Amino acid sequence: MDIKQIQELIKFVSKSGVNEVSIEQENFKITIKTNQTPTYVTASVPAPVAAQPQIAQQATAAVPQAEAPQVSAAPATTDAAAANYITIKSPMIGTFYRSSSPDKPAFVNVGDEIKAGQVICIVEAMKLFNEIEAEVSGRVVKILTDNASPVEYDQPLFLVEPI
Repeated sequence: MDIKQIQELIKFVSKSGVNEVSIEQENFKITIKTNQTPTYVTASVPAPVAAQPQIAQQATAAVPQAEAPQVSAAPATTDAAAANYITIKSPMIGTFYRSSSPDKPAFVNVGDEIKAGQVICIVEAMKLFNEIEAEVSGRVVKILTDNASPVEYDQPLFLVEPI
């Protein structure tokens, strides 16, 4: 793996919203981690070769160029409010969409009543559009994620007041 491939991998990871990627080959291992802060790259090479430490240094130097994508954080709620609402969370990493296409209306809006099993959003992962269904019946109180933004596994998407 050369420095250009490493830089492309860093750019891909920073844009995709993935937290960690590990690649291991016969004599080379690289791990790239992101946590809403600068990307960290660690590379280890079992056989000492003069050119490979330079690659590791260059890869580390390239880190500031790749910034982790910013994901809007859910606002803090009080314990009393949290006790009254059910949080619907993302079952996977991907991109959150409120509607099936840009020209279609949103599946749900704040104030809408939903039923268990009703499609409430789509999470795209690796070009597959996964319909996310409500786990509970209730009224949508708040949508915690912006449309077309990356989401992590178990990230809160909706607050629902059970009926």
